[in-house]
Amino acid sequence: MLQVNYIRENREKVLERLSVRNFKQPELVDEIIKIDEERRSTQTSLDSISAEANAAAKQVGDLMRAGKKEEAEAIKARTTTYKENIKNLTEKLSELENTQFNLVVQLPNLPYNLVPKGSTAEENEVVYLHGKPAELPTKALPHWELAAKYDIIDFELGVKITGAGFPVYKGKGARLQRALINFFLDHATAAGYKEMQVPHLVNAASGFGTGQLPDKEGQMYHSTVDDLYLIPTAEVPVTNLYRDVIVKEEDLPIKNTAYTPCFRREAGSYGAHVRGLNRLHQFDKVEVVQITHPDKSYETLEEMSKYVQSLLQELGLHYRVLRLCGGDMGFTSAMTYDMEVWSAAQERWLEVSSVSNFETYQANRLKLRFKGKEGKAQLAHTLNGSALALPRIVASILENYQTENGIKIPEVLVKYTGFDMID
Repeated sequence: MLQVNYIRENREKVLERLSVRNFKQPELVDEIIKIDEERRSTQTSLDSISAEANAAAKQVGDLMRAGKKEEAEAIKARTTTYKENIKNLTEKLSELENTQFNLVVQLPNLPYNLVPKGSTAEENEVVYLHGKPAELPTKALPHWELAAKYDIIDFELGVKITGAGFPVYKGKGARLQRALINFFLDHATAAGYKEMQVPHLVNAASGFGTGQLPDKEGQMYHSTVDDLYLIPTAEVPVTNLYRDVIVKEEDLPIKNTAYTPCFRREAGSYGAHVRGLNRLHQFDKVEVVQITHPDKSYETLEEMSKYVQSLLQELGLHYRVLRLCGGDMGFTSAMTYDMEVWSAAQERWLEVSSVSNFETYQANRLKLRFKGKEGKAQLAHTLNGSALALPRIVASILENYQTENGIKIPEVLVKYTGFDMID
């Protein structure tokens, strides 16, 4: 969430950065500034009248102790007006604060100055390309056909049990899933991330803290009886570990990792591009989260991007890195890198990770601050990344490692799977 003081003091810059996102409601900025002026004026009046009321109360006490009862009673009679004015101004202030809050949460984060302007995925910037497309056998199959051929993933059985988008992994397919989870977690802990096990349901305050609410409630599964939400990513519970917390500057950066299932309604998703593992309602993911000093967050973003790329390189996958344009970034992000793996069987790029810097946007909602040696608390910067999401990694491995005799397992995974072929 943007800070109101920053909006008020940097109106032109805010409007300019929002235009990079192709934001459709720039008028909200002036509405927020107008409401803030009225709020500050009301606060000033309230403070002034409260000070007069306090002074009058003290004067009444002094006069009563001096035996000047009539004078005291005359002043006391005027305090009724003070109380009424204070009550009215307090109510007005509360209404203005609520209005202002409801407007501010509609503003997305401001894009960092390296973010290209644009409104669609076609305008994203390719910043790195690694490797070459796999050489596949003739009549190479997409992963959903490979899954059926080797009986390792059953999409129809998932439909029977739950519905579309909830596959059942079987035999070596299930073991490949588990192998990837352990591979990703082991690498994250070796890179200095502290592993956490976190709840898979969160309350509304947690959803608000990381920006899923009120922006994405339609994409989240909601348990209405208990008013809890199934997590769309481990980012939500892991980052909320630090909600309403002041950390020490010397403890930064804080690095956490967690494996969780993730749940997304993905309302409106249909078509050939969502076949098989390309788009699911439930999937597994290992997430990495960092809380950093504002001066170091973009250095950290580059570090996290390289870390995710190292996983793809170990898996031997051909990938590219995109810097997302303003219009394709998430609501809360200041800058995002997407990693996409080439699917030679589908002849398309598959997004397998997003790594984002949120600057103070989440921290302001979370009230997540750090205190330096001088004792002043300030907002931290938060970052997170998929390291990695499993469905499209599994799809990429199945498709890019297929041979005439079966599917080879990447060498780095063999010690985790216990087998080197799916046949």
